[in-house]
Amino acid sequence: MNDTFKTIVKASKETLFKERGSKFFGYAFPVLSEEDIKKALESLKNKHPTAGHFCYAWKLGTETIHFRVNDNGEPKNSAGMPIYGQLQAFDVTNILVVSVRYFGGTKLGVGGLAQAYKYSAQITLEASEIISKTIDVVYEIKFDYDLMNKVMQIIKDHDLKIVLQKLDLKCEYHIAVRKKSVQQVFENFEKLYKLTITKLE
Repeated sequence: MNDTFKTIVKASKETLFKERGSKFFGYAFPVLSEEDIKKALESLKNKHPTAGHFCYAWKLGTETIHFRVNDNGEPKNSAGMPIYGQLQAFDVTNILVVSVRYFGGTKLGVGGLAQAYKYSAQITLEASEIISKTIDVVYEIKFDYDLMNKVMQIIKDHDLKIVLQKLDLKCEYHIAVRKKSVQQVFENFEKLYKLTITKLE
């Protein structure tokens, strides 16, 4: 079972590609929602108030993929799709790649534009720190204090990540379980008397 995906955890360095007078500034951002995408695009529009085109592609999700491409006034499929093609080539998700163009006075034609935007996206992704992450499922476990040592042992044995910890009258943990370990971890916790385990959406 493949339970890993590739992404970036921080924004890339700015890249610059020049083609017959036009300048293409490239950026990659880690994103988890359309709200993140909106904020990143707004920040670029503030940074480049006189640029002619903000062309981009984004991809969200690990098992169910959502994506969008935007030519932002360039001829249809000459910008957004070539950028998205590079997201596919680098096999990354939860990412937004934007190429900001300043027109240099010479028209590049649809083919020339597609090549320029593809290359801008390529060098931007090459300048990004791409990492592999696991696809995790988050569970809530509730238990009494007398089970703490046993619970902590399971967490240690499976190298689980504690996302949230509440210690009140009862103990409540939210734990991230790697997808391929879900069945085994779930069974180990279920064996503990008076512990409840619930999958969180």
